[in-house]
Amino acid sequence: MTTQIRASGTDGGALRAGTIAAALFAVCLAQIGLAMPATLNGTFQTVFNPTGSELTWISDCSLLPITVMELTFGVLGDLFGRKRLLMGGAFLLAIGELISGSAPASNVHVLWIGQIVAGLGCAALFPTTLAMLVAGERSHAKRARMIAIWAAILSTGNFLAPLLGGITATYFNWRIAFFVVLVLALGDMVITGFAAQDSRSPQGRSLDPAGQTTIALGLFGLLFGVIQGTADGWGNAMVVAAFVFSAVMLVSFVVIELRVPNPLLRVDLFKNRNFALASAVTVVGMFAFLGTAYAISIRMGPIQGQSSMRTAVAFLLLSGIALPLLPLTHKLMAVLAPRWVLGLGFALMAAGNLWAGQLPIDDATLTAIIVPMGLVGIGFAFAVSAVTAAVVETVPHSLAGMASATTSMLRDFGFTLGPAVIGAVATAKATGLLGSGLSGANLSAADSGQAHGILSGGGPIAVLHADSNTTVKGIAHSALGTAYGLGFTVAGIAALVCAVVAVTLLRGSAEETAEEFDPAAAAAAA
Repeated sequence: MTTQIRASGTDGGALRAGTIAAALFAVCLAQIGLAMPATLNGTFQTVFNPTGSELTWISDCSLLPITVMELTFGVLGDLFGRKRLLMGGAFLLAIGELISGSAPASNVHVLWIGQIVAGLGCAALFPTTLAMLVAGERSHAKRARMIAIWAAILSTGNFLAPLLGGITATYFNWRIAFFVVLVLALGDMVITGFAAQDSRSPQGRSLDPAGQTTIALGLFGLLFGVIQGTADGWGNAMVVAAFVFSAVMLVSFVVIELRVPNPLLRVDLFKNRNFALASAVTVVGMFAFLGTAYAISIRMGPIQGQSSMRTAVAFLLLSGIALPLLPLTHKLMAVLAPRWVLGLGFALMAAGNLWAGQLPIDDATLTAIIVPMGLVGIGFAFAVSAVTAAVVETVPHSLAGMASATTSMLRDFGFTLGPAVIGAVATAKATGLLGSGLSGANLSAADSGQAHGILSGGGPIAVLHADSNTTVKGIAHSALGTAYGLGFTVAGIAALVCAVVAVTLLRGSAEETAEEFDPAAAAAAA
Protein backbone atom coordinates (compact mmCIF):
# COMPACT_ATOMS: atom_id res chain seq x y z
CA MET A 1 0.00 0.00 0.00
CA THR A 2 2.73 2.46 0.95
CA THR A 3 4.75 1.55 -2.14
CA GLN A 4 1.81 2.35 -4.40
CA ILE A 5 1.32 5.74 -2.83
CA ARG A 6 4.94 6.73 -3.21
CA ALA A 7 5.06 5.48 -6.75
CA SER A 8 2.39 7.94 -7.75
CA GLY A 9 4.56 10.77 -6.51
CA THR A 10 1.51 12.78 -5.62
CA ASP A 11 0.16 11.77 -2.21
CA GLY A 12 2.06 11.50 1.02
CA GLY A 13 4.64 13.90 2.40
CA ALA A 14 4.22 16.63 4.97
CA LEU A 15 1.33 19.02 4.64
CA ARG A 16 2.24 22.69 4.32
CA ALA A 17 0.51 25.18 6.58
CA GLY A 18 -0.88 26.96 3.51
CA THR A 19 -2.57 23.78 2.32
CA ILE A 20 -4.16 23.19 5.71
CA ALA A 21 -5.36 26.79 5.91
CA ALA A 22 -6.80 26.76 2.38
CA ALA A 23 -8.58 23.43 2.88
CA LEU A 24 -10.06 24.34 6.26
CA PHE A 25 -11.18 27.77 5.09
CA ALA A 26 -12.83 26.18 2.05
CA VAL A 27 -14.77 23.54 3.99
CA CYS A 28 -15.93 26.15 6.51
CA LEU A 29 -17.06 28.41 3.68
CA ALA A 30 -18.85 25.57 1.90
CA GLN A 31 -20.76 24.70 5.07
CA ILE A 32 -21.73 28.35 5.57
CA GLY A 33 -23.14 28.45 2.05
CA LEU A 34 -24.94 25.17 2.59
CA ALA A 35 -26.42 25.87 6.05
CA MET A 36 -27.33 29.54 5.80
CA PRO A 37 -30.59 29.23 3.79
CA ALA A 38 -32.15 27.04 6.51
CA THR A 39 -31.81 29.89 9.00
CA LEU A 40 -33.79 32.14 6.65
CA ASN A 41 -36.86 29.92 6.19
CA GLY A 42 -39.07 32.41 8.03
CA THR A 43 -37.82 35.23 5.80
CA PHE A 44 -38.24 33.15 2.66
CA GLN A 45 -41.84 32.36 3.66
CA THR A 46 -42.58 36.08 3.78
CA VAL A 47 -40.61 37.13 0.68
CA PHE A 48 -41.41 34.29 -1.73
CA ASN A 49 -44.67 32.94 -0.23
CA PRO A 50 -43.74 29.34 -1.13
CA THR A 51 -45.86 26.25 -0.62
CA GLY A 52 -44.62 23.58 1.78
CA SER A 53 -42.72 21.62 -0.87
CA GLU A 54 -41.29 24.78 -2.42
CA LEU A 55 -39.85 25.78 0.96
CA THR A 56 -38.28 22.33 1.33
CA TRP A 57 -36.76 22.58 -2.14
CA ILE A 58 -34.89 25.77 -1.15
CA SER A 59 -32.76 23.68 1.22
CA ASP A 60 -32.58 20.61 -0.99
CA CYS A 61 -31.67 22.46 -4.20
CA SER A 62 -28.18 22.94 -2.74
CA LEU A 63 -28.03 19.58 -0.99
CA LEU A 64 -29.06 17.54 -4.03
CA PRO A 65 -26.13 18.41 -6.35
CA ILE A 66 -23.76 17.91 -3.42
CA THR A 67 -25.11 14.43 -2.89
CA VAL A 68 -25.10 13.32 -6.51
CA MET A 69 -21.82 14.92 -7.61
CA GLU A 70 -19.39 14.33 -4.74
CA LEU A 71 -18.19 10.96 -6.02
CA THR A 72 -17.44 12.45 -9.44
CA PHE A 73 -15.59 15.40 -7.95
CA GLY A 74 -13.61 12.96 -5.82
CA VAL A 75 -12.49 11.20 -9.01
CA LEU A 76 -11.68 14.49 -10.76
CA GLY A 77 -9.52 15.59 -7.84
CA ASP A 78 -7.67 12.28 -7.78
CA LEU A 79 -7.03 12.44 -11.52
CA PHE A 80 -6.35 16.09 -12.28
CA GLY A 81 -5.30 17.63 -8.97
CA ARG A 82 -7.21 18.76 -5.91
CA LYS A 83 -5.91 22.33 -5.88
CA ARG A 84 -7.47 23.09 -9.25
CA LEU A 85 -10.76 21.53 -8.16
CA LEU A 86 -10.75 23.53 -4.94
CA MET A 87 -10.47 26.77 -6.89
CA GLY A 88 -13.19 25.70 -9.34
CA GLY A 89 -15.53 24.78 -6.51
CA ALA A 90 -15.06 28.16 -4.84
CA PHE A 91 -15.84 29.88 -8.15
CA LEU A 92 -19.08 27.92 -8.61
CA LEU A 93 -20.08 28.74 -5.04
CA ALA A 94 -19.51 32.44 -5.74
CA ILE A 95 -21.67 32.34 -8.89
CA GLY A 96 -24.44 30.47 -7.08
CA GLU A 97 -24.52 32.99 -4.24
CA LEU A 98 -24.68 35.85 -6.76
CA ILE A 99 -27.75 34.30 -8.40
CA SER A 100 -29.40 33.54 -5.05
CA GLY A 101 -28.83 37.02 -3.68
CA SER A 102 -30.26 38.54 -6.86
CA ALA A 103 -33.46 36.45 -6.88
CA PRO A 104 -36.49 38.72 -7.38
CA ALA A 105 -39.23 38.62 -4.76
CA SER A 106 -42.07 36.20 -5.50
CA ASN A 107 -39.86 34.15 -7.87
CA VAL A 108 -38.52 31.33 -5.75
CA HIS A 109 -37.29 29.46 -8.86
CA VAL A 110 -34.37 31.87 -9.33
CA LEU A 111 -33.34 31.16 -5.75
CA TRP A 112 -33.51 27.45 -6.56
CA ILE A 113 -31.19 27.90 -9.54
CA GLY A 114 -28.69 29.83 -7.44
CA GLN A 115 -28.72 27.14 -4.77
CA ILE A 116 -28.16 24.41 -7.36
CA VAL A 117 -25.06 26.19 -8.69
CA ALA A 118 -23.81 26.88 -5.17
CA GLY A 119 -24.42 23.22 -4.35
CA LEU A 120 -22.22 22.16 -7.24
CA GLY A 121 -19.43 24.30 -5.81
CA CYS A 122 -19.86 22.75 -2.36
CA ALA A 123 -19.90 19.29 -3.97
CA ALA A 124 -16.36 19.99 -5.18
CA LEU A 125 -15.16 21.52 -1.93
CA PHE A 126 -16.25 18.91 0.63
CA PRO A 127 -14.48 15.78 -0.67
CA THR A 128 -11.55 17.74 -2.07
CA THR A 129 -10.68 19.42 1.22
CA LEU A 130 -10.87 16.17 3.18
CA ALA A 131 -8.80 14.30 0.60
CA MET A 132 -6.13 17.05 0.58
CA LEU A 133 -5.77 16.83 4.34
CA VAL A 134 -5.65 13.05 4.71
CA ALA A 135 -3.43 12.59 1.64
CA GLY A 136 -0.45 14.12 3.44
CA GLU A 137 -0.77 12.09 6.63
CA ARG A 138 0.15 8.39 6.82
CA SER A 139 -0.27 7.40 10.46
CA HIS A 140 -3.69 6.62 11.88
CA ALA A 141 -3.24 9.05 14.78
CA LYS A 142 -2.31 11.99 12.55
CA ARG A 143 -5.05 11.27 10.04
CA ALA A 144 -7.62 10.93 12.83
CA ARG A 145 -6.52 14.29 14.25
CA MET A 146 -6.77 15.94 10.83
CA ILE A 147 -10.22 14.44 10.27
CA ALA A 148 -11.34 15.71 13.69
CA ILE A 149 -10.10 19.21 12.86
CA TRP A 150 -11.79 19.08 9.44
CA ALA A 151 -15.08 18.00 11.02
CA ALA A 152 -14.85 20.69 13.71
CA ILE A 153 -14.19 23.41 11.14
CA LEU A 154 -17.11 22.09 9.07
CA SER A 155 -19.28 22.45 12.16
CA THR A 156 -17.89 25.95 12.66
CA GLY A 157 -19.43 26.80 9.30
CA ASN A 158 -22.73 25.64 10.76
CA PHE A 159 -22.04 27.96 13.70
CA LEU A 160 -21.25 31.00 11.52
CA ALA A 161 -24.07 30.49 9.00
CA PRO A 162 -26.93 31.38 11.38
CA LEU A 163 -25.04 34.40 12.65
CA LEU A 164 -24.60 35.66 9.12
CA GLY A 165 -28.18 34.91 8.11
CA GLY A 166 -29.71 36.16 11.34
CA ILE A 167 -27.81 39.43 11.54
CA THR A 168 -28.31 40.39 7.89
CA ALA A 169 -32.00 39.42 7.78
CA THR A 170 -32.85 41.07 11.11
CA TYR A 171 -30.87 44.28 10.87
CA PHE A 172 -30.09 44.77 7.18
CA ASN A 173 -31.26 42.71 4.20
CA TRP A 174 -31.23 38.93 3.77
CA ARG A 175 -29.57 39.27 0.34
CA ILE A 176 -26.40 40.63 1.95
CA ALA A 177 -25.74 37.22 3.46
CA PHE A 178 -25.36 35.65 0.02
CA PHE A 179 -23.10 38.45 -1.18
CA VAL A 180 -20.83 38.02 1.85
CA VAL A 181 -20.37 34.35 0.99
CA LEU A 182 -19.67 35.39 -2.62
CA VAL A 183 -16.81 37.67 -1.53
CA LEU A 184 -15.38 35.02 0.80
CA ALA A 185 -15.51 32.42 -1.98
CA LEU A 186 -13.49 34.67 -4.27
CA GLY A 187 -11.01 35.20 -1.43
CA ASP A 188 -10.74 31.44 -1.01
CA MET A 189 -9.77 31.11 -4.66
CA VAL A 190 -6.90 33.54 -4.10
CA ILE A 191 -5.71 31.80 -0.91
CA THR A 192 -5.79 28.41 -2.60
CA GLY A 193 -3.99 29.66 -5.69
CA PHE A 194 -1.10 31.17 -3.74
CA ALA A 195 -0.79 29.00 -0.64
CA ALA A 196 -2.02 25.44 -1.27
CA GLN A 197 0.05 22.55 -2.57
CA ASP A 198 -1.48 20.18 -5.09
CA SER A 199 -2.12 16.49 -4.53
CA ARG A 200 -3.68 13.68 -6.50
CA SER A 201 -4.05 9.91 -6.41
CA PRO A 202 -4.64 8.75 -10.01
CA GLN A 203 -3.77 5.07 -9.58
CA GLY A 204 -6.80 2.90 -10.27
CA ARG A 205 -9.02 5.94 -10.91
CA SER A 206 -10.76 7.00 -14.12
CA LEU A 207 -13.89 8.79 -15.21
CA ASP A 208 -17.03 6.68 -15.04
CA PRO A 209 -19.79 8.52 -17.00
CA ALA A 210 -22.28 5.66 -16.83
CA GLY A 211 -21.83 5.27 -13.09
CA GLN A 212 -22.13 8.99 -12.44
CA THR A 213 -25.25 9.29 -14.59
CA THR A 214 -27.08 6.42 -12.93
CA ILE A 215 -26.22 7.43 -9.35
CA ALA A 216 -27.19 11.05 -10.03
CA LEU A 217 -30.53 10.12 -11.62
CA GLY A 218 -31.23 7.50 -8.97
CA LEU A 219 -30.70 9.84 -6.03
CA PHE A 220 -32.59 12.66 -7.73
CA GLY A 221 -35.58 10.39 -8.40
CA LEU A 222 -35.62 9.22 -4.79
CA LEU A 223 -35.51 12.72 -3.32
CA PHE A 224 -38.02 14.07 -5.83
CA GLY A 225 -40.45 11.34 -4.84
CA VAL A 226 -40.00 11.99 -1.11
CA ILE A 227 -40.46 15.76 -1.39
CA GLN A 228 -43.29 15.80 -3.92
CA GLY A 229 -45.10 12.85 -2.37
CA THR A 230 -46.40 15.09 0.39
CA ALA A 231 -47.56 17.83 -1.95
CA ASP A 232 -48.96 15.70 -4.79
CA GLY A 233 -49.95 12.54 -2.93
CA TRP A 234 -48.06 9.25 -2.56
CA GLY A 235 -50.25 7.63 -5.18
CA ASN A 236 -49.60 10.37 -7.73
CA ALA A 237 -48.40 8.84 -11.01
CA MET A 238 -45.34 11.09 -11.19
CA VAL A 239 -44.35 10.34 -7.60
CA VAL A 240 -44.70 6.59 -8.08
CA ALA A 241 -42.77 6.83 -11.35
CA ALA A 242 -40.01 8.74 -9.54
CA PHE A 243 -39.56 5.94 -6.99
CA VAL A 244 -39.59 3.22 -9.66
CA PHE A 245 -37.14 5.19 -11.80
CA SER A 246 -34.89 5.72 -8.78
CA ALA A 247 -34.83 1.99 -7.99
CA VAL A 248 -33.95 1.09 -11.60
CA MET A 249 -31.15 3.67 -11.72
CA LEU A 250 -29.63 2.66 -8.37
CA VAL A 251 -29.64 -1.03 -9.30
CA SER A 252 -28.08 -0.09 -12.65
CA PHE A 253 -25.39 1.85 -10.80
CA VAL A 254 -24.43 -1.19 -8.74
CA VAL A 255 -24.33 -3.41 -11.84
CA ILE A 256 -22.18 -0.90 -13.71
CA GLU A 257 -19.76 -0.45 -10.80
CA LEU A 258 -19.27 -4.21 -10.58
CA ARG A 259 -18.34 -4.41 -14.27
CA VAL A 260 -16.19 -1.36 -15.04
CA PRO A 261 -12.40 -1.71 -14.49
CA ASN A 262 -12.05 1.55 -12.53
CA PRO A 263 -15.38 2.22 -10.82
CA LEU A 264 -16.58 5.51 -9.45
CA LEU A 265 -17.28 3.64 -6.21
CA ARG A 266 -15.75 0.27 -5.41
CA VAL A 267 -18.79 -1.73 -4.35
CA ASP A 268 -16.52 -4.24 -2.64
CA LEU A 269 -15.79 -1.55 -0.05
CA PHE A 270 -19.11 -2.53 1.47
CA LYS A 271 -17.88 -6.09 2.03
CA ASN A 272 -15.93 -4.56 4.89
CA ARG A 273 -18.27 -4.86 7.87
CA ASN A 274 -17.18 -1.63 9.55
CA PHE A 275 -17.25 0.36 6.32
CA ALA A 276 -20.78 -0.82 5.50
CA LEU A 277 -22.09 -0.21 9.00
CA ALA A 278 -20.36 3.17 9.33
CA SER A 279 -21.79 4.17 5.95
CA ALA A 280 -25.32 3.29 7.00
CA VAL A 281 -24.90 5.08 10.31
CA THR A 282 -23.57 8.13 8.46
CA VAL A 283 -26.70 8.41 6.32
CA VAL A 284 -29.19 7.86 9.14
CA GLY A 285 -27.28 9.91 11.70
CA MET A 286 -26.83 12.91 9.44
CA PHE A 287 -30.50 12.65 8.46
CA ALA A 288 -31.31 12.94 12.16
CA PHE A 289 -29.13 16.02 12.57
CA LEU A 290 -30.35 18.04 9.61
CA GLY A 291 -33.89 16.85 10.24
CA THR A 292 -33.50 18.49 13.64
CA ALA A 293 -32.14 21.69 12.09
CA TYR A 294 -35.00 21.82 9.60
CA ALA A 295 -37.65 21.15 12.24
CA ILE A 296 -36.35 23.87 14.58
CA SER A 297 -36.11 26.38 11.72
CA ILE A 298 -39.76 25.79 10.76
CA ARG A 299 -40.91 25.77 14.39
CA MET A 300 -39.26 29.09 15.23
CA GLY A 301 -39.67 30.77 11.83
CA PRO A 302 -42.89 30.13 9.86
CA ILE A 303 -44.86 28.66 12.82
CA GLN A 304 -43.88 30.87 15.78
CA GLY A 305 -42.91 33.90 13.71
CA GLN A 306 -39.64 34.51 15.53
CA SER A 307 -36.94 36.60 13.90
CA SER A 308 -34.00 35.13 11.98
CA MET A 309 -31.71 36.37 14.75
CA ARG A 310 -33.61 34.38 17.40
CA THR A 311 -33.69 31.34 15.11
CA ALA A 312 -29.92 31.69 14.82
CA VAL A 313 -29.62 30.94 18.55
CA ALA A 314 -30.91 27.41 17.95
CA PHE A 315 -28.38 26.90 15.16
CA LEU A 316 -25.58 28.17 17.37
CA LEU A 317 -26.52 25.52 19.92
CA LEU A 318 -26.64 22.85 17.21
CA SER A 319 -23.34 23.71 15.55
CA GLY A 320 -21.36 26.15 17.66
CA ILE A 321 -20.26 23.60 20.24
CA ALA A 322 -18.06 21.48 17.95
CA LEU A 323 -15.01 23.77 17.89
CA PRO A 324 -14.76 24.31 21.68
CA LEU A 325 -15.20 20.55 22.11
CA LEU A 326 -12.43 19.74 19.61
CA PRO A 327 -9.77 18.88 22.26
CA LEU A 328 -12.21 16.56 24.03
CA THR A 329 -13.37 15.02 20.74
CA HIS A 330 -9.78 14.37 19.67
CA LYS A 331 -8.96 12.83 23.04
CA LEU A 332 -12.00 10.56 22.93
CA MET A 333 -11.11 9.42 19.41
CA ALA A 334 -7.56 8.68 20.52
CA VAL A 335 -8.44 6.58 23.57
CA LEU A 336 -11.77 4.99 22.61
CA ALA A 337 -12.86 2.79 19.75
CA PRO A 338 -14.99 4.72 17.20
CA ARG A 339 -18.14 2.82 18.19
CA TRP A 340 -18.11 4.27 21.70
CA VAL A 341 -17.66 7.84 20.49
CA LEU A 342 -20.39 7.31 17.89
CA GLY A 343 -22.70 5.70 20.44
CA LEU A 344 -22.26 8.57 22.88
CA GLY A 345 -22.79 11.19 20.20
CA PHE A 346 -25.93 9.66 18.76
CA ALA A 347 -27.37 8.92 22.22
CA LEU A 348 -27.06 12.62 23.11
CA MET A 349 -28.68 13.58 19.79
CA ALA A 350 -31.54 11.18 20.50
CA ALA A 351 -32.10 12.60 23.98
CA GLY A 352 -32.17 16.17 22.69
CA ASN A 353 -34.63 15.39 19.91
CA LEU A 354 -37.00 13.39 22.07
CA TRP A 355 -36.98 16.28 24.55
CA ALA A 356 -37.68 18.81 21.79
CA GLY A 357 -40.56 16.70 20.53
CA GLN A 358 -42.38 17.33 23.80
CA LEU A 359 -42.02 21.13 23.83
CA PRO A 360 -45.36 22.98 23.58
CA ILE A 361 -45.65 25.06 20.43
CA ASP A 362 -46.88 28.05 22.43
CA ASP A 363 -43.55 28.26 24.29
CA ALA A 364 -41.47 30.64 22.18
CA THR A 365 -38.86 31.37 24.86
CA LEU A 366 -35.22 30.77 24.01
CA THR A 367 -34.63 29.07 27.35
CA ALA A 368 -36.94 26.22 26.29
CA ILE A 369 -34.61 25.12 23.48
CA ILE A 370 -31.25 25.50 25.22
CA VAL A 371 -31.00 22.03 26.71
CA PRO A 372 -32.54 19.95 23.87
CA MET A 373 -30.68 21.73 21.08
CA GLY A 374 -27.51 21.80 23.18
CA LEU A 375 -27.66 18.03 23.63
CA VAL A 376 -28.07 17.56 19.89
CA GLY A 377 -25.15 19.92 19.24
CA ILE A 378 -22.81 18.14 21.64
CA GLY A 379 -23.82 14.77 20.24
CA PHE A 380 -23.27 15.92 16.68
CA ALA A 381 -19.80 17.26 17.58
CA PHE A 382 -18.79 13.78 18.73
CA ALA A 383 -20.63 11.85 16.01
CA VAL A 384 -19.54 13.76 12.91
CA SER A 385 -15.83 13.39 13.67
CA ALA A 386 -16.10 9.75 14.68
CA VAL A 387 -18.26 8.66 11.77
CA THR A 388 -16.00 10.39 9.23
CA ALA A 389 -12.95 8.72 10.73
CA ALA A 390 -14.73 5.36 10.85
CA VAL A 391 -15.45 5.47 7.10
CA VAL A 392 -12.14 6.92 5.87
CA GLU A 393 -9.90 4.92 8.19
CA THR A 394 -11.35 1.54 7.20
CA VAL A 395 -9.80 1.68 3.73
CA PRO A 396 -6.17 1.71 2.54
CA HIS A 397 -4.40 5.03 2.20
CA SER A 398 -4.42 4.70 -1.60
CA LEU A 399 -8.23 4.80 -1.52
CA ALA A 400 -8.39 7.89 0.70
CA GLY A 401 -9.76 10.02 -2.14
CA MET A 402 -12.55 7.59 -2.93
CA ALA A 403 -13.36 7.09 0.76
CA SER A 404 -13.37 10.87 1.35
CA ALA A 405 -15.78 11.40 -1.52
CA THR A 406 -17.90 8.47 -0.38
CA THR A 407 -18.21 9.65 3.20
CA SER A 408 -19.01 13.16 1.99
CA MET A 409 -21.68 11.79 -0.35
CA LEU A 410 -23.19 9.64 2.40
CA ARG A 411 -23.12 12.47 4.91
CA ASP A 412 -24.76 14.90 2.53
CA PHE A 413 -27.26 12.32 1.30
CA GLY A 414 -28.33 12.00 4.92
CA PHE A 415 -28.42 15.79 5.16
CA THR A 416 -30.59 15.95 2.03
CA LEU A 417 -33.01 13.38 3.45
CA GLY A 418 -33.38 15.45 6.64
CA PRO A 419 -35.53 18.31 5.29
CA ALA A 420 -37.18 16.02 2.71
CA VAL A 421 -38.34 13.30 5.10
CA ILE A 422 -39.05 15.46 8.15
CA GLY A 423 -40.84 17.96 5.92
CA ALA A 424 -42.90 15.15 4.36
CA VAL A 425 -43.78 13.54 7.72
CA ALA A 426 -44.66 16.84 9.39
CA THR A 427 -46.65 18.18 6.45
CA ALA A 428 -48.67 14.99 6.15
CA LYS A 429 -49.39 14.99 9.90
CA ALA A 430 -50.28 18.71 9.94
CA THR A 431 -52.54 18.37 6.90
CA GLY A 432 -54.49 15.56 8.55
CA LEU A 433 -54.80 17.37 11.87
CA LEU A 434 -55.73 20.64 10.21
CA GLY A 435 -58.32 19.00 7.98
CA SER A 436 -60.03 17.26 10.89
CA GLY A 437 -59.77 20.40 13.02
CA LEU A 438 -61.45 22.52 10.37
CA SER A 439 -64.22 19.98 9.95
CA GLY A 440 -64.91 19.99 13.70
CA ALA A 441 -64.75 23.76 14.13
CA ASN A 442 -67.79 26.00 14.14
CA LEU A 443 -66.90 27.84 10.93
CA SER A 444 -69.08 29.48 8.33
CA ALA A 445 -69.26 27.80 4.96
CA ALA A 446 -67.26 30.64 3.42
CA ASP A 447 -64.49 30.50 6.03
CA SER A 448 -64.30 26.71 5.89
CA GLY A 449 -64.19 26.70 2.09
CA GLN A 450 -61.47 29.34 2.02
CA ALA A 451 -59.33 27.46 4.56
CA HIS A 452 -59.70 24.13 2.77
CA GLY A 453 -58.84 25.82 -0.53
CA ILE A 454 -55.63 27.30 0.88
CA LEU A 455 -54.76 23.97 2.50
CA SER A 456 -55.13 22.03 -0.75
CA GLY A 457 -53.20 24.60 -2.76
CA GLY A 458 -50.44 25.70 -0.42
CA GLY A 459 -50.32 23.40 2.60
CA PRO A 460 -50.69 23.97 6.36
CA ILE A 461 -48.10 26.75 6.62
CA ALA A 462 -49.89 28.69 3.89
CA VAL A 463 -53.14 28.44 5.91
CA LEU A 464 -51.37 29.83 8.98
CA HIS A 465 -50.06 32.82 7.04
CA ALA A 466 -52.82 33.46 4.50
CA ASP A 467 -56.07 32.95 6.44
CA SER A 468 -57.22 35.91 8.52
CA ASN A 469 -59.73 33.95 10.62
CA THR A 470 -58.33 33.65 14.15
CA THR A 471 -59.99 30.27 14.74
CA VAL A 472 -58.45 28.86 11.57
CA LYS A 473 -55.05 30.28 12.46
CA GLY A 474 -55.26 28.74 15.93
CA ILE A 475 -56.09 25.31 14.50
CA ALA A 476 -53.25 25.59 11.99
CA HIS A 477 -50.81 26.71 14.67
CA SER A 478 -51.67 23.77 16.92
CA ALA A 479 -51.58 21.26 14.05
CA LEU A 480 -48.18 22.43 12.86
CA GLY A 481 -46.78 22.39 16.39
CA THR A 482 -47.85 18.79 16.90
CA ALA A 483 -46.58 17.82 13.45
CA TYR A 484 -43.10 19.25 13.86
CA GLY A 485 -42.95 17.80 17.36
CA LEU A 486 -43.39 14.47 15.59
CA GLY A 487 -40.54 15.52 13.28
CA PHE A 488 -38.21 15.89 16.27
CA THR A 489 -39.34 12.51 17.57
CA VAL A 490 -38.61 10.81 14.23
CA ALA A 491 -35.12 12.36 14.18
CA GLY A 492 -34.58 11.23 17.78
CA ILE A 493 -35.56 7.64 17.03
CA ALA A 494 -33.20 7.62 14.03
CA ALA A 495 -30.32 8.85 16.21
CA LEU A 496 -31.13 6.25 18.86
CA VAL A 497 -31.01 3.47 16.26
CA CYS A 498 -27.59 4.75 15.15
CA ALA A 499 -26.33 4.68 18.74
CA VAL A 500 -27.44 1.08 19.22
CA VAL A 501 -25.98 -0.06 15.89
CA ALA A 502 -22.66 1.69 16.53
CA VAL A 503 -22.18 0.24 20.01
CA THR A 504 -23.39 -3.30 19.33
CA LEU A 505 -22.30 -4.00 15.75
CA LEU A 506 -19.16 -1.99 14.96
CA ARG A 507 -16.05 -3.97 15.86
CA GLY A 508 -12.25 -3.65 15.74
CA SER A 509 -9.89 -0.75 15.21
CA ALA A 510 -9.50 1.28 12.08
CA GLU A 511 -6.14 -0.33 11.29
CA GLU A 512 -7.58 -3.85 11.60
CA THR A 513 -10.51 -3.21 9.30
CA ALA A 514 -8.33 -1.46 6.73
CA GLU A 515 -6.17 -4.60 6.53
CA GLU A 516 -9.09 -6.46 4.95
CA PHE A 517 -8.47 -4.55 1.74
CA ASP A 518 -4.71 -4.94 1.63
CA PRO A 519 -3.49 -7.83 3.80
CA ALA A 520 -0.17 -8.04 1.91
CA ALA A 521 0.64 -4.44 2.68
CA ALA A 522 -0.39 -4.95 6.29
CA ALA A 523 1.95 -7.93 6.58
CA ALA A 524 4.81 -5.97 5.00
CA ALA A 525 4.21 -3.09 7.38
CA ALA A 526 4.32 -5.48 10.31
